[in-house]
Amino acid sequence: MPAAHAGQVVSVRLEAERLPVVAEGRIIAEHNRHLGRDRLICDPWHYLPILEKKPGVLRHSAPFQSWELPVAIRVVRDRLLKQSEGDQAFVDLLLLAREVGLEVPEIPCELTLETGVITASLVLNAMRWLSEPPRQPPLDGAPTPSLQTEPLADCGRYDSLREVRHVH
Repeated sequence: MPAAHAGQVVSVRLEAERLPVVAEGRIIAEHNRHLGRDRLICDPWHYLPILEKKPGVLRHSAPFQSWELPVAIRVVRDRLLKQSEGDQAFVDLLLLAREVGLEVPEIPCELTLETGVITASLVLNAMRWLSEPPRQPPLDGAPTPSLQTEPLADCGRYDSLREVRHVH
């Protein structure tokens, strides 16, 4: 379940195919049901609030060790974790992915891998670029407004304003 609900009372409803977790009258998590014993099944996206505070958890906690990531994201993660502050950089990438609504930020990672330079800022930039709404193309053939009366440059007017004394 999401880390925000840790320590709170929740209800797990058993269904044939899935396990919904309910808190405060709404479903806060839902997982496919797996039969068998001694299995730990985690959704790493639920742990993002913990990662915000402790990015080092990314390297050593169970949900992230067994996280099945697409190849492009795995390569980006591995390269970022070798860099200084790489934990925080990958967490920022995951947080932005959640914010813009990308379930898995695979396409931005693939675009970054194509450049050959792997940095968090390039991946974040690609994510922002892909999540932007498309820009409207300029209107072709639209008339450009024109002035009916052209303004006159009258420097004498400004000189006369400078000569007036104002009493305070």
